[in-house]
Amino acid sequence: MRVLKIVGEGITASFRYPHFMQGIHPTYELPPPATIYGHICSALGEWVDPQGIQFAYHFTHAGKFDDVEHVHVLSGSSGKLPGTKIPKVLEGAVNPFKRQMLFRPRLVLYINRPDWLERFRNPYYTLTLGRSQDLFTYTELSVVDLVQSEQAYFEHTLAPYQMTLSLASGYAMLMPRYLDYLRNRQPNWARYMLLTRRVDSRHFFYIEGQSSPQPFWIDPTTPQIDGAPLGLWFHSFVGQYDDQPHMA
Repeated sequence: MRVLKIVGEGITASFRYPHFMQGIHPTYELPPPATIYGHICSALGEWVDPQGIQFAYHFTHAGKFDDVEHVHVLSGSSGKLPGTKIPKVLEGAVNPFKRQMLFRPRLVLYINRPDWLERFRNPYYTLTLGRSQDLFTYTELSVVDLVQSEQAYFEHTLAPYQMTLSLASGYAMLMPRYLDYLRNRQPNWARYMLLTRRVDSRHFFYIEGQSSPQPFWIDPTTPQIDGAPLGLWFHSFVGQYDDQPHMA
């Protein structure tokens, strides 16, 4: 399987958990699929058709910290501006809040579009990851041939939600899979397993009636750990995705 491999780094990143609005804005530990789609479109300079695009990634950071930001909360008003006949339209208050940040993010992104290599070498827009102020830069771009292996290790990545039945590590999280800009940024949600620690496929367990995901796609250019290569789980932005665990 020939893929485009992109290595990028930045100073900060924050992937806001969207269900918190006041007081604190926590971040996902890993970028949601919708963020990856937005990053791809930014580099290409257009909203590309998400159908058929598959991606996998390995994402790390050097730690978390809190930044203090503020938002202006506006409301309707009446009367005139002081000393003028200009009517007041809006008045508001400044609300400070804490935003959780990731320090020195590093993303290794794999996309099943090796034909995009030259376009990523000359990205159309300024590169960011997440927020517009979190600047990003590519440090490596290449085309690699993935191979399949009966064993692999996985870390700092998204796993399919159905792997909750096979993993003793990680945690489940609802994440935005895709934002439909033709429908006023309507979000499509899906559940994933977030793996922030290393797990070895030799330690997976399967219940009766559950199919094994083997063999795994692996990147042969990465170093092996305990005899196992780095495994990759590929995801899509649209189309069928079964995030319901199935028991025997």
